[in-house]
Amino acid sequence: MKTKLLALLALWVLALPLYAQTSLSGKVTDDTGEPIIFGSVALYKNGVLITGTETDFDGYYHFASLDPGTYAVETSYVGYTKQRIERVLVYAGKANKLDIEMTADAVNLDEVVVTSYKIPLVEQDNTTQGATIAPGYTRPLPRSSNSGHSRRKRKKDISNLPTRNINSLAATTAGVSGAKASNELKIRGSRSNATDYYVDGIRVQGNAIPEQAPTAAGEGYAEIVENEFIAAGTEAFSTFSIDVDKAAYSNVRRFIAAGQLPPADAVRTEELINYFDYAYPLPETGNAFAVETELGPCPWQEGHQLLHIGIKGFEASPVDAPPANLVFLIDVSGSMGSTNKLPLVKQALGLLTEELRAQDRVSIVTYAGGFQVALLPTPGDQKEQIMSVVNKLGAGGGTAGGAALHRAYELASQYFQPNGSNRVILATDGDFNVGISSPEELEAFIAEKRATGIYLSVLGFGTGNYKDDRLEILANKGNGNYAYIDGIKEAEKVLVTEMAGTLFAIAKDVKLQVEFDSTTVQTYRLIGYENRLLAKEDFEDDTKDAGELGAGHTVTALYEIVPQPGAEGEPLGTLHLRYKEPAESQSRYLKHELPGDAQLLEQTSENFRFAAAVATYAHCLRDSKHKGLATLSLARELADQARQDDLENYRADFVELIKQTENLTAQLAKAGQK
Repeated sequence: MKTKLLALLALWVLALPLYAQTSLSGKVTDDTGEPIIFGSVALYKNGVLITGTETDFDGYYHFASLDPGTYAVETSYVGYTKQRIERVLVYAGKANKLDIEMTADAVNLDEVVVTSYKIPLVEQDNTTQGATIAPGYTRPLPRSSNSGHSRRKRKKDISNLPTRNINSLAATTAGVSGAKASNELKIRGSRSNATDYYVDGIRVQGNAIPEQAPTAAGEGYAEIVENEFIAAGTEAFSTFSIDVDKAAYSNVRRFIAAGQLPPADAVRTEELINYFDYAYPLPETGNAFAVETELGPCPWQEGHQLLHIGIKGFEASPVDAPPANLVFLIDVSGSMGSTNKLPLVKQALGLLTEELRAQDRVSIVTYAGGFQVALLPTPGDQKEQIMSVVNKLGAGGGTAGGAALHRAYELASQYFQPNGSNRVILATDGDFNVGISSPEELEAFIAEKRATGIYLSVLGFGTGNYKDDRLEILANKGNGNYAYIDGIKEAEKVLVTEMAGTLFAIAKDVKLQVEFDSTTVQTYRLIGYENRLLAKEDFEDDTKDAGELGAGHTVTALYEIVPQPGAEGEPLGTLHLRYKEPAESQSRYLKHELPGDAQLLEQTSENFRFAAAVATYAHCLRDSKHKGLATLSLARELADQARQDDLENYRADFVELIKQTENLTAQLAKAGQK
C-alpha cells in the first residue's frame, strides 16, 4: 500500500490538469506467456478502424490521447488465431490497461518463414526506409497433418527470390539502391555508412555481413575497480556522492534478454540496487530527508555483517511542482535508425507528452550531419503540435552533437524558469563523433551550464555502438539523471512514474560520510559507488560536486563489515550527511548514529533482504572476488522472500531476470563457455 501511495504522490507532483490524458496499453503474449513481437494491434470504434500499432520487443503496445468510450481491440500475428476483444471500456483521464493472450493456429506450421514487401508513399524529407524482407523472428508452432506441405511451400517462396545476396535482397526494397562493385547500400541517397538494416535481428551497417550475434565489443564501459576492505583503525572515514541513476540495471536486462552475459564493467552494483523503490519512512515535517539504517548478517560471507543505509527524500504536493522548461536534444543520426533507438525515443516522448501541463514548455533540437530546431518552446497542453513534430522525426546522416548541444542550452537559457525546472534531456546511443573537440571540453561546458541552473539528463538507447561510459559522465557533470531505455515499459517507468522526482530536485551535492568506530569494526567495504568515491576532505568542501536528489527519491547503500570480536551490540559509528538546497550554495548538515545490534536474517526487513539479493546478483554477474558464497540461486531465494509490497511487479520481474540468468549460465556452461 505504501508503494502505491508513493507512486500516486509522484504523479501528483506533476500537478496535472483536472483530467489526465486517456490511453490504452497492454502486453500481447502467446499461451505460454512469451511476448508477441511486432504483432499487429488494431483499434476499432463503432465498427470503424480508428488506429493501429505494432507490439515492441517485449510485446507491449500503446494507444495515446484516446477519447473515452467503448472500443474493440483486434490482434493478429502470422501463425496465430486473430483475437478480437469487444466492448473494451476506456475511461476518461486514465491509463487503461488490457493484456491479450493469443493462441497458436492449430493448422499452422512447425516453423513459419515470412517474406513481405512494403512500398511506402514517398516522404520527401525522410531519409529512412522501413520494410521486412526476411524473417526477423520465428517461433515453433503446433504440428498438423499438412505442416510438411506448408513448410515446403514457404521454402519454395524464399528460393524464388531473385537473389541470395543479403545486400541485394535489401536493395529490392523501394528507396534502396545497391552498388554491385562495392556491395554497398544507400537509402534515399544517404551515405552507405548511415544505412542500418537487420538480418535475423542482427544490425548491419554499410556493406558488413553479420557473422554472429552482436556483442559488447563495440560498446564503451568505464573500468570498475571494486572497492577493497579498509581497516577502520587506518582510515575510519568512507565518503561518497549519492547516485540515483538506474541505467545499469535495464542495460544488464537487455544483455540477458539477448542471451548474453553483460561485461563486468556494465554492472554498477549501486545502480542495480537503486533501480528499485524501498519503503523507507517519510521525513518529518520540515526535514528534507529521512535516514534509516539496519544491521544484519552478510548472506554471502559467514561471520561478516551487512550495514544497510536508506535515505528518503520528502514527497511534494501538487502546488509545489515547479513549471518545467524541457529541451529534448535528440540524436537522429544514421546509427539511431534501429527499432530499439529512434522509434523507441518517439514512443517514449509520446508517453511524456501525455503528462505535460499548460505551464510546462518543451522544445526539440535534433542533430545528425547538422542540427535543427524541430520545435520551438511550446506549452505542454499543445499535445497535437508536439506529437506532430515527434512523429516526423527520421534518422540519417552523421553525428554532430556538439553544435546541437550549444543550441539546446541556448533555448533552455532563453526560456529559463527562475522558479522552475530547467533541463536539457539528451536521447542518444552515445555515438558522438563530431562537435565539441574533446571529452574534457564537453564535460567542462556541461558543468559550466550546470552552475547556471540548467541541468542535463541522459536517456540511452540501443545496442552495438552504445557508449555507456560517455553518457554516464555527461549526466554526472550535468547534475542530471541517467537512464537506459530498453523497451516501452522502461520508458513509462522513467518518463511517467518517476519523472516527477527527476524534474523536481529537492537537494543537490548530496554527500554521505560514514565514520566507523575501530573498537567495533575491524574492516569495512563499500559495495558499489566506485565512480562516486570522494576524499575525506571533500565532504566539507562546498565547491565539490556531488549527486542530485529528486522529490520522493530513495538512495540505498550497503557496507560489508568485519566486526571486532566481542564488540557485539556496540554502535558501529556515525553517518554524516551534507546537502544543498537547490537555490543555495552553502551546504546543510545532518548526522545519524549507526546501529550495533545485528538481527538474524529472517528478522531483517524486506528492504534489507531485497537489497542484499540485488547485491548478491551483482556479485555473481561481476564474478567478484568478494562474492564468497554468493550464487544466483541465493539471490533468487532472498528476492523471492522480500517482495510483499510490489504493486508495480518490479521485484517479481527481478526474480524472473535471475531465473533467465540461471538458464543462460547453464547453457553457456554446457557449451563449454565461461
